[in-house]
Amino acid sequence: MFVVAAAMTYVSTPLVRWCAIRLGAFTPVRERDVHAVPIPRLGGVAMLFGFGAALLVASRLPYLRQIFVGAIDDIRELDWLTKLAGQVLAAGVMAFQGVQLLQLPVFGVTVLPAPVLAGLTILIVLISTNAVNFIDGLDGLAAGVVGIAALAFFAYTYLLSKTYDPPNVFSSATFITAALVGVCVGFLPHNFHPARLFMGDAGALLLGLLLAAATISITGSIDPSTSLSGNTAVAIFLPIVVPLAILTLPLLDVLLAVVRRTRAGMRPWHPDAGHLHHRMLKIGHTHRRAVLLLYLWAALLAMGAVSFAYVDGWLPIVVIAVIAGTAVVLTVGLPRWRPSDRL
Repeated sequence: MFVVAAAMTYVSTPLVRWCAIRLGAFTPVRERDVHAVPIPRLGGVAMLFGFGAALLVASRLPYLRQIFVGAIDDIRELDWLTKLAGQVLAAGVMAFQGVQLLQLPVFGVTVLPAPVLAGLTILIVLISTNAVNFIDGLDGLAAGVVGIAALAFFAYTYLLSKTYDPPNVFSSATFITAALVGVCVGFLPHNFHPARLFMGDAGALLLGLLLAAATISITGSIDPSTSLSGNTAVAIFLPIVVPLAILTLPLLDVLLAVVRRTRAGMRPWHPDAGHLHHRMLKIGHTHRRAVLLLYLWAALLAMGAVSFAYVDGWLPIVVIAVIAGTAVVLTVGLPRWRPSDRL
């Protein structure tokens, strides 16, 4: 599924770029942007082709309507309310097609009324899609961070699925995450700095929707007693902590943006130039180096969280502490040591 999705995304991206140019689907240079010339978008359509090819090979998963809202916005700018309505509609369709929380792994297994679980499902989709949209501010950043998150989630869901009786590693979550990693890998050669094509809202909403679908598929049906961790106390929290930790970077960006804009008297959805990637550039990092360092932080948080599902004891904590220390040193020190580095 990874290979099919990556190959189809990679080969279809030049065609989509040609279509974007013909349709006039460009991202203009705005005050908060870091690109110097208008760049064509609609890259999310190529991602849809890649995921669709994986679907044809693997059978079917029928909930991708949100991508069309994003594609329309990439051609003709939509207001925030219209986009939000499209996201809610897509999330509702997904939930009522069967991809929704069945229970919550809190205090053992907690079953809530169906309307409440459907509402939580829609909320998760909205948070996930907008979180990915928020971090899509540097060439290759959103695709790379989502690819790392999906890879970590794949490892977690694959090994967790092996504990089922009978074992069934080909779950919805493992398929979605494997194909999602492929989509991101296939798109990155065209999107890494200097980007030839942006994913646009079509791509950001698709990636966010698929991440939400994977999260809901595994978290909404898991029993904490089946966790991979031998530590009972850790096992209880893993089904909730792992998805949150894997998505820490985009979720943190959303939270900081809401707080920052509210304190400044702005509406939470009003765009600005204060995101994490903007701050990396302001402290002196080059475009590529800022992206690579954010990849490192994303991998640290995602893989670090998943490691607790595999390894007991102090080893994961020590390794995470060492990598975190290295990431801090590089983030703070590189602008001083190599301010003119081309990377």
